[in-house]
Amino acid sequence: MSINYIMENLNQTNFKYFELRGFAEFEDYSSILFMAFFNIYILTIIGNMLIILVVYYNVPLHTPMYFFITNLSYLEICYVSTTTPNLLTMLVTKNKKISFNWCFFQIYMFHSLGIAECNLLAIMAVDRFVAICKPLRYHVIMSTRITRYLSLMCWLNGFLMAITPITITSQVPFCGSYYVNHYFCDLAPLLRLACGDITFTVTINKVIGSFATLFNLAIVVLMYINIIISIMRMKNNRGWKKAFSTCSSHLTVVTLFYGAACIVYAVPKTPHSVEYDKLFALVYAMFTPLLNPIIYSLRNQEVISGLKRGLKNIQKYIN
Repeated sequence: MSINYIMENLNQTNFKYFELRGFAEFEDYSSILFMAFFNIYILTIIGNMLIILVVYYNVPLHTPMYFFITNLSYLEICYVSTTTPNLLTMLVTKNKKISFNWCFFQIYMFHSLGIAECNLLAIMAVDRFVAICKPLRYHVIMSTRITRYLSLMCWLNGFLMAITPITITSQVPFCGSYYVNHYFCDLAPLLRLACGDITFTVTINKVIGSFATLFNLAIVVLMYINIIISIMRMKNNRGWKKAFSTCSSHLTVVTLFYGAACIVYAVPKTPHSVEYDKLFALVYAMFTPLLNPIIYSLRNQEVISGLKRGLKNIQKYIN
Protein backbone atom coordinates (compact mmCIF):
# COMPACT_ATOMS: atom_id res chain seq x y z
CA MET A 1 0.00 0.00 0.00
CA SER A 2 1.55 3.31 -1.08
CA ILE A 3 1.76 6.45 0.99
CA ASN A 4 -0.30 8.25 -1.69
CA TYR A 5 -3.15 5.80 -1.17
CA ILE A 6 -3.01 6.42 2.57
CA MET A 7 -3.10 10.18 2.10
CA GLU A 8 -6.07 9.94 -0.24
CA ASN A 9 -8.00 7.88 2.30
CA LEU A 10 -7.40 9.95 5.42
CA ASN A 11 -10.49 10.18 7.57
CA GLN A 12 -12.88 12.96 6.77
CA THR A 13 -13.25 15.38 9.68
CA ASN A 14 -14.12 19.03 9.91
CA PHE A 15 -10.44 19.86 10.29
CA LYS A 16 -8.25 20.58 7.30
CA TYR A 17 -5.26 21.25 9.50
CA PHE A 18 -3.84 20.85 13.00
CA GLU A 19 -2.05 23.48 15.02
CA LEU A 20 1.20 22.55 16.72
CA ARG A 21 1.69 24.07 20.14
CA GLY A 22 5.46 23.96 19.78
CA PHE A 23 7.40 25.57 22.61
CA ALA A 24 4.63 28.01 23.55
CA GLU A 25 6.05 28.46 27.06
CA PHE A 26 9.18 29.96 25.45
CA GLU A 27 7.32 32.17 22.97
CA ASP A 28 9.26 35.28 24.06
CA TYR A 29 12.53 33.57 23.17
CA SER A 30 11.55 32.43 19.67
CA SER A 31 14.43 34.34 18.04
CA ILE A 32 16.98 32.70 20.33
CA LEU A 33 15.40 29.29 19.79
CA PHE A 34 15.46 29.82 16.02
CA MET A 35 19.17 30.63 15.99
CA ALA A 36 19.96 27.69 18.28
CA PHE A 37 17.95 25.14 16.28
CA PHE A 38 19.10 26.58 12.95
CA ASN A 39 22.77 26.26 13.94
CA ILE A 40 22.18 22.73 15.23
CA TYR A 41 20.48 21.79 11.97
CA ILE A 42 23.25 23.22 9.77
CA LEU A 43 25.98 21.63 11.91
CA THR A 44 24.14 18.29 11.76
CA ILE A 45 23.99 18.39 7.96
CA ILE A 46 27.64 19.46 7.63
CA GLY A 47 28.90 16.95 10.21
CA ASN A 48 27.12 13.97 8.70
CA MET A 49 28.04 15.00 5.15
CA LEU A 50 31.70 15.20 6.23
CA ILE A 51 31.53 11.64 7.55
CA ILE A 52 30.02 10.46 4.25
CA LEU A 53 32.63 12.28 2.14
CA VAL A 54 35.58 11.20 4.31
CA VAL A 55 34.58 7.54 4.03
CA TYR A 56 33.81 7.80 0.30
CA TYR A 57 37.14 9.39 -0.65
CA ASN A 58 39.35 7.25 1.62
CA VAL A 59 39.82 3.70 0.33
CA PRO A 60 41.15 2.35 3.69
CA LEU A 61 37.73 3.22 5.16
CA HIS A 62 35.83 1.10 2.63
CA THR A 63 34.97 -1.53 5.23
CA PRO A 64 31.61 -2.85 6.50
CA MET A 65 31.80 -0.80 9.70
CA TYR A 66 32.23 2.49 7.85
CA PHE A 67 29.65 1.49 5.26
CA PHE A 68 27.10 1.24 8.08
CA ILE A 69 28.34 4.51 9.59
CA THR A 70 27.74 6.32 6.28
CA ASN A 71 24.27 4.79 6.14
CA LEU A 72 23.66 6.11 9.65
CA SER A 73 24.81 9.56 8.52
CA TYR A 74 22.45 9.50 5.51
CA LEU A 75 19.66 8.40 7.83
CA GLU A 76 20.37 11.15 10.36
CA ILE A 77 20.28 13.83 7.65
CA CYS A 78 16.84 12.60 6.56
CA TYR A 79 15.70 12.16 10.16
CA VAL A 80 16.53 15.68 11.32
CA SER A 81 15.16 17.16 8.07
CA THR A 82 11.74 15.61 8.76
CA THR A 83 11.00 17.86 11.74
CA THR A 84 13.52 20.69 12.06
CA PRO A 85 12.73 22.79 8.93
CA ASN A 86 9.06 22.87 9.91
CA LEU A 87 10.01 23.90 13.48
CA LEU A 88 12.22 26.70 12.14
CA THR A 89 9.41 27.93 9.90
CA MET A 90 7.04 27.99 12.87
CA LEU A 91 9.48 30.05 14.94
CA VAL A 92 9.94 32.62 12.16
CA THR A 93 6.41 32.98 10.80
CA LYS A 94 4.53 32.23 14.06
CA ASN A 95 2.23 30.13 11.85
CA LYS A 96 1.87 26.81 13.65
CA LYS A 97 -0.72 25.28 11.36
CA ILE A 98 0.11 22.04 9.60
CA SER A 99 -2.15 20.48 7.00
CA PHE A 100 -3.87 17.18 7.67
CA ASN A 101 -1.97 15.35 4.92
CA TRP A 102 1.41 16.88 5.76
CA CYS A 103 0.93 15.98 9.43
CA PHE A 104 0.45 12.31 8.59
CA PHE A 105 3.28 12.35 6.07
CA GLN A 106 5.58 13.76 8.78
CA ILE A 107 4.48 11.00 11.16
CA TYR A 108 5.16 8.38 8.49
CA MET A 109 8.63 9.67 7.65
CA PHE A 110 9.60 10.21 11.29
CA HIS A 111 8.63 6.71 12.38
CA SER A 112 9.97 5.05 9.22
CA LEU A 113 13.39 6.60 9.76
CA GLY A 114 13.22 5.91 13.50
CA ILE A 115 12.56 2.20 12.92
CA ALA A 116 15.28 2.13 10.25
CA GLU A 117 17.73 3.60 12.79
CA CYS A 118 16.78 0.95 15.35
CA ASN A 119 17.45 -1.71 12.71
CA LEU A 120 20.76 -0.15 11.69
CA LEU A 121 22.04 0.16 15.26
CA ALA A 122 21.27 -3.54 15.76
CA ILE A 123 23.10 -4.48 12.54
CA MET A 124 26.08 -2.38 13.60
CA ALA A 125 26.18 -4.34 16.88
CA VAL A 126 26.21 -7.57 14.87
CA ASP A 127 29.06 -6.17 12.78
CA ARG A 128 31.11 -5.42 15.92
CA PHE A 129 30.33 -8.90 17.28
CA VAL A 130 31.63 -10.59 14.13
CA ALA A 131 34.71 -8.32 14.01
CA ILE A 132 35.71 -9.05 17.62
CA CYS A 133 34.47 -12.60 18.19
CA LYS A 134 35.09 -14.03 14.71
CA PRO A 135 37.91 -11.86 13.29
CA LEU A 136 39.30 -14.51 10.91
CA ARG A 137 35.94 -14.92 9.20
CA TYR A 138 34.92 -11.26 9.36
CA HIS A 139 35.40 -10.39 5.67
CA VAL A 140 33.67 -13.59 4.62
CA ILE A 141 30.63 -13.13 6.85
CA MET A 142 30.38 -9.35 6.35
CA SER A 143 31.03 -9.35 2.62
CA THR A 144 30.13 -6.42 0.38
CA ARG A 145 27.00 -8.19 -0.84
CA ILE A 146 25.85 -9.05 2.69
CA THR A 147 26.47 -5.54 4.06
CA ARG A 148 24.53 -3.95 1.21
CA TYR A 149 21.68 -6.41 1.69
CA LEU A 150 21.55 -5.75 5.45
CA SER A 151 21.58 -2.00 4.89
CA LEU A 152 18.77 -2.21 2.32
CA MET A 153 16.79 -4.43 4.70
CA CYS A 154 17.08 -1.79 7.46
CA TRP A 155 15.63 0.93 5.24
CA LEU A 156 12.89 -1.19 3.67
CA ASN A 157 11.79 -2.67 6.99
CA GLY A 158 11.51 0.82 8.47
CA PHE A 159 9.34 2.17 5.67
CA LEU A 160 7.15 -0.94 5.54
CA MET A 161 6.56 -1.27 9.30
CA ALA A 162 5.46 2.37 9.60
CA ILE A 163 2.61 1.90 7.10
CA THR A 164 0.31 0.08 9.55
CA PRO A 165 0.38 2.69 12.37
CA ILE A 166 -0.26 5.60 10.02
CA THR A 167 -3.03 3.73 8.19
CA ILE A 168 -5.06 2.85 11.28
CA THR A 169 -4.40 6.23 12.92
CA SER A 170 -5.61 8.02 9.79
CA GLN A 171 -8.99 6.31 10.25
CA VAL A 172 -9.47 7.65 13.78
CA PRO A 173 -12.17 10.34 14.08
CA PHE A 174 -10.80 13.63 15.41
CA CYS A 175 -13.07 16.11 17.11
CA GLY A 176 -12.93 18.96 19.56
CA SER A 177 -9.58 20.74 19.86
CA TYR A 178 -7.13 20.51 16.99
CA TYR A 179 -4.10 21.71 19.02
CA VAL A 180 -1.28 19.15 19.01
CA ASN A 181 0.87 19.55 22.12
CA HIS A 182 4.19 18.96 20.41
CA TYR A 183 6.57 20.71 18.02
CA PHE A 184 5.96 18.11 15.29
CA CYS A 185 3.23 15.62 14.47
CA ASP A 186 3.62 12.38 16.40
CA LEU A 187 1.25 9.50 17.05
CA ALA A 188 0.79 9.89 20.81
CA PRO A 189 -0.05 13.63 20.96
CA LEU A 190 -2.25 13.30 17.88
CA LEU A 191 -4.27 10.46 19.36
CA ARG A 192 -5.04 12.62 22.40
CA LEU A 193 -7.32 14.60 20.08
CA ALA A 194 -9.29 11.54 19.01
CA CYS A 195 -12.87 10.93 20.03
CA GLY A 196 -14.40 7.49 20.34
CA ASP A 197 -12.77 4.20 21.27
CA ILE A 198 -9.13 4.08 20.11
CA THR A 199 -8.09 1.04 22.16
CA PHE A 200 -7.39 -1.05 19.06
CA THR A 201 -5.37 1.73 17.41
CA VAL A 202 -3.28 2.37 20.53
CA THR A 203 -2.68 -1.36 21.05
CA ILE A 204 -1.52 -1.96 17.47
CA ASN A 205 0.75 1.10 17.56
CA LYS A 206 2.30 -0.06 20.84
CA VAL A 207 2.84 -3.60 19.56
CA ILE A 208 4.55 -2.43 16.39
CA GLY A 209 6.57 0.22 18.23
CA SER A 210 7.64 -2.19 20.96
CA PHE A 211 8.65 -4.85 18.46
CA ALA A 212 10.64 -2.38 16.36
CA THR A 213 12.54 -1.06 19.39
CA LEU A 214 12.77 -3.92 21.88
CA PHE A 215 13.59 -6.60 19.30
CA ASN A 216 16.50 -4.55 17.96
CA LEU A 217 17.59 -3.54 21.46
CA ALA A 218 17.60 -7.23 22.44
CA ILE A 219 19.94 -7.94 19.51
CA VAL A 220 22.26 -5.13 20.64
CA VAL A 221 22.31 -6.42 24.24
CA LEU A 222 22.89 -10.01 23.12
CA MET A 223 25.75 -9.02 20.81
CA TYR A 224 27.47 -6.98 23.52
CA ILE A 225 27.12 -9.75 26.10
CA ASN A 226 29.05 -11.99 23.69
CA ILE A 227 31.53 -9.20 22.97
CA ILE A 228 32.19 -8.64 26.68
CA ILE A 229 32.70 -12.39 27.21
CA SER A 230 35.13 -12.46 24.29
CA ILE A 231 37.02 -9.40 25.56
CA MET A 232 37.31 -10.91 29.05
CA ARG A 233 39.06 -13.92 27.51
CA MET A 234 41.67 -11.73 25.81
CA LYS A 235 45.07 -11.97 27.44
CA ASN A 236 46.50 -9.12 25.37
CA ASN A 237 45.74 -5.80 27.06
CA ARG A 238 46.30 -3.94 23.78
CA GLY A 239 43.71 -6.11 22.04
CA TRP A 240 41.25 -5.43 24.87
CA LYS A 241 41.66 -1.66 24.45
CA LYS A 242 41.29 -1.85 20.66
CA ALA A 243 38.14 -3.94 20.96
CA PHE A 244 36.62 -1.55 23.47
CA SER A 245 37.48 1.53 21.39
CA THR A 246 35.66 0.11 18.34
CA CYS A 247 32.51 -0.43 20.42
CA SER A 248 32.43 2.64 22.66
CA SER A 249 31.19 5.00 19.93
CA HIS A 250 28.36 2.68 18.96
CA LEU A 251 27.38 2.11 22.59
CA THR A 252 27.26 5.87 23.21
CA VAL A 253 24.92 6.41 20.24
CA VAL A 254 22.69 3.48 21.28
CA THR A 255 22.44 4.82 24.85
CA LEU A 256 21.52 8.33 23.70
CA PHE A 257 18.95 7.17 21.15
CA TYR A 258 17.23 4.46 23.18
CA GLY A 259 17.47 6.35 26.47
CA ALA A 260 15.55 9.37 25.20
CA ALA A 261 13.13 7.30 23.12
CA CYS A 262 12.23 5.05 26.08
CA ILE A 263 11.53 8.06 28.29
CA VAL A 264 9.14 9.49 25.69
CA TYR A 265 7.38 6.31 24.57
CA ALA A 266 7.74 3.78 27.41
CA VAL A 267 7.44 5.76 30.67
CA PRO A 268 3.83 6.12 31.96
CA LYS A 269 2.42 9.58 31.31
CA THR A 270 1.33 12.23 33.80
CA PRO A 271 -0.16 15.64 32.97
CA HIS A 272 3.25 17.26 33.47
CA SER A 273 5.32 14.64 31.63
CA VAL A 274 3.79 15.61 28.28
CA GLU A 275 5.72 18.89 28.40
CA TYR A 276 8.96 17.09 29.20
CA ASP A 277 8.38 14.70 26.28
CA LYS A 278 9.02 17.56 23.87
CA LEU A 279 12.37 18.25 25.49
CA PHE A 280 13.40 14.59 25.45
CA ALA A 281 12.21 14.35 21.84
CA LEU A 282 14.82 16.97 21.00
CA VAL A 283 17.51 14.53 22.18
CA TYR A 284 16.76 11.73 19.72
CA ALA A 285 15.23 13.90 16.96
CA MET A 286 17.84 16.69 16.92
CA PHE A 287 20.80 16.29 19.27
CA THR A 288 21.60 12.63 18.54
CA PRO A 289 21.92 13.31 14.77
CA LEU A 290 24.22 16.22 15.68
CA LEU A 291 26.36 14.19 18.07
CA ASN A 292 26.73 11.07 15.90
CA PRO A 293 29.47 12.42 13.60
CA ILE A 294 31.25 13.94 16.61
CA ILE A 295 31.12 10.68 18.56
CA TYR A 296 32.34 8.57 15.65
CA SER A 297 35.10 10.97 14.60
CA LEU A 298 36.59 12.06 17.92
CA ARG A 299 37.17 8.48 19.08
CA ASN A 300 38.32 7.19 15.70
CA GLN A 301 41.83 7.93 14.49
CA GLU A 302 41.11 6.57 11.00
CA VAL A 303 38.28 9.08 10.49
CA ILE A 304 40.41 11.93 11.88
CA SER A 305 43.29 10.98 9.58
CA GLY A 306 40.94 10.79 6.59
CA LEU A 307 39.49 14.20 7.46
CA LYS A 308 42.97 15.73 7.73
CA ARG A 309 43.93 14.29 4.32
CA GLY A 310 40.74 15.69 2.84
CA LEU A 311 41.39 19.16 4.29
CA LYS A 312 44.97 19.10 2.95
CA ASN A 313 43.69 18.17 -0.52
CA ILE A 314 41.16 21.02 -0.40
CA GLN A 315 43.90 23.43 0.68
CA LYS A 316 46.16 22.30 -2.18
CA TYR A 317 43.27 22.69 -4.63
CA ILE A 318 42.55 26.24 -3.40
CA ASN A 319 46.21 27.23 -3.53
